Order: sequence, then structure tokens, then C-alpha cells
Amino acid sequence: MDMLSNRINSLSESATLAMAQKARDYKAKGIDIISLSLGEPDFKTPKHIQEAAKEAIDSGLYFAYPPVPGYQDLREKIAEKLQKDNHIDVKAENVVVSAGAKHTLANIFMALLDPGDEVIVFSPYWVSYAEIIKLAEGTPVFIEGTIENDFKASAAQLEAAITDKTKAVIYSSPCNPTGAVFSREELGAIGEVVKKHPNIMVVADEIYEHINFTGAHASMAAIPGMLEQTVTVNGFAKGYAMTGWRVGYMAGPLWLAKACQKMQGQVTSGICSIAQRAAVTAISGDMAPTKEMAAAYLRRRELVKGLIDEIPGVKANLPQGAFYIFPDISDYFGKSDGEVTINNASDLCLYILDHAHVSTVTGEAFGEPNCIRISFAASDEDLKEALRRIKEVLAKLN
Repeated sequence: MDMLSNRINSLSESATLAMAQKARDYKAKGIDIISLSLGEPDFKTPKHIQEAAKEAIDSGLYFAYPPVPGYQDLREKIAEKLQKDNHIDVKAENVVVSAGAKHTLANIFMALLDPGDEVIVFSPYWVSYAEIIKLAEGTPVFIEGTIENDFKASAAQLEAAITDKTKAVIYSSPCNPTGAVFSREELGAIGEVVKKHPNIMVVADEIYEHINFTGAHASMAAIPGMLEQTVTVNGFAKGYAMTGWRVGYMAGPLWLAKACQKMQGQVTSGICSIAQRAAVTAISGDMAPTKEMAAAYLRRRELVKGLIDEIPGVKANLPQGAFYIFPDISDYFGKSDGEVTINNASDLCLYILDHAHVSTVTGEAFGEPNCIRISFAASDEDLKEALRRIKEVLAKLN
């Protein structure tokens, strides 16, 4: 007897987490797997942030339940950062701290959506967007960028997709999975479309803000006239190598911040007190480690792009941010090694895992079935070896 709800039965498993589990299963058998599937920095959390957590524990002051939206001083530091770095005019009251950006997105869509409301999703998109929207009983509507335009859907595509059911728009920049970065001009054009529809909110996912190779990060909420129609989502996982600490945040109009606080108050309450104390130091402390990590990712991007360009039949654009490359591998569809036939990107990812012992993620999970996602958040040695193996096993397909 199936006692599970339709809600959970219709929810897809995260493709990135599923592939990571398969890689772990291989490793448990003693097989040397190079994991390029998870969106996780391979750096340790900087020492000064670790020390802040230890000091918070030793102080004995942070063992009680924290406030639901986060400690006041952390929210103030986040607001200061958004004002100074992003030119977004917010105060602490506009900020809600959650257990990572994914939790933040769930709060936002639970607060915004009624059954049948539509959310326009710039595609390729991060795997969880569509599932979180569906969990909130909304309907994702996809507008697609192509490899020729760096996978960036346009303002004209957005305008064509808007209906009387459209409640929100979501994009990420820098983008997971493509590494695409929207310029201020491109965001301005998108903003001009949205401003014609006062009842549409833009959800701007800026979690990869600090891993941006263009030299200029642009925020939608800083576009003139867009402050009240934008909720900015960010966090500490990527830029500060704090994935396991689980600290993310939203900053938006007061009515939406209050709604997210109300939602969070019933589901999780305030997030880990010690992680918040570490986050205070991260956002107000030394940015040198963050800049060093970004420089390493840039070097790895050049390495990976060069190695991928040497693989016959694989086509890749140059990512402008984040730590992913999203090559088109559709040239291999229909090819076989005599035993296995590759019908789609999922088949190719499994083939690469089984034969090259390298884990990647199918582009189908991100809305682009011709591509696979490769993370270059790994050592130079691992990246060189992984791409050598991939090139070797793909040569067996014809």
C-alpha cells in the first residue's frame, strides 16, 4: 500500500546528489573515482572563520535558540554588504537568514505561490528550481538560452512567456550549470520587461557572486525601479567554502521578508547559532582567501576548457563565472562501443562513470538534454586525469 503523498511521489530526486551517491558506491568498493559532479568547493573553510566558530562555542553565549530570521548583527552585516558591494538599498529588517540558499528558495516560493501560479525559469537552470516550484504547487515555465549565446535567455523571450498566471521569474548569475553571467545591461533589459508587470517578483540567485571572471557582478535589485520587485538570494557556501555550515539568506521587500520569516518559524526556526557566528566573521572579515579561491577557479577554467577542446565531438563555451563547464556532447548520441549504445546525456554520464570512473551530471537535470555538467572544483591533477580518462573512453564510441 502506497501511503506517501502525491507531493513526494511527484518530486524528482536531485540528479547531482544521485550521481554523487553512485560515485560514493564505487569508492566504497575500492574503485578510484574522480568526482566532478557536486557543486562543492574543494577548499577548506578559511581559518579565521573556523576560529570564529570556536570562539562562539567557548563564549557560552550561543547555545539557546537563535531568532527565527537570524541574529540581528548578522542581518545588519548582510545589509551593509548588499548596500556597499551590490548597491542594493536594504536594511536588516529586509534580510532573513536560512539553512542555505536552497532553504531560502523554498521559503520564497512557499510564501509567493498558489496552485497554478507560473514561475518563468531561465534555462539551463539549477536542478532544484523546478522541483521547489512544483512543491509549492506552482508551475515552472522555461525559457531557454543556447550555447551560441552563452546559454542566456533574452528579455524578449521573457516578455513572450509572461501570462496572467505569471507570479515570479528566477535566474542565477553567475549561473549553475553554465557559468553564464548576466551583464548590467542584460539585467536592465529584463528589468524593463518586469516593470510592466507590478505583480511579478524576480528571484535573483547570486550564490556564485564571488566566483565571477568578468570583473563586474551585477545585481537585479540595483537596477533602477527593481528594488521592490526583486528578492536577492545569496549565501556563504561557495564564496567562503562553507557548504557544510548551511548559511544562506534572502533580502527583499519587507512584506516578503516577513512572510519568509513566518514560514521559517513554522518549519525550522532560526538556523544553527554557531554557523551564524562564523558567518558574521566571514562577511565582515578578510576577503583574501575568497579572492585566492576565485583566482584558482579561473586558472582551472582555462585548464579544463583547453582539455575539453581537445576531445573530438565535444563543444563548450567559455564560462564567465561559477566553477562549471557545460559542454554539448550530443555528437555522441547514437554511438556505441559494441556493447553499450549512448542514447542521451544520462547514458553518457553513466558510461563515463562506469568506464572512466569520473562522475559528471546529465544536462537533462538542468533543462538542456544535449549537455553534461562538469565541475572544476577539484585539484589541477584530478582535472587533468579526469579529462584524460574521459577523452580515452569517448574514443571507444563510434
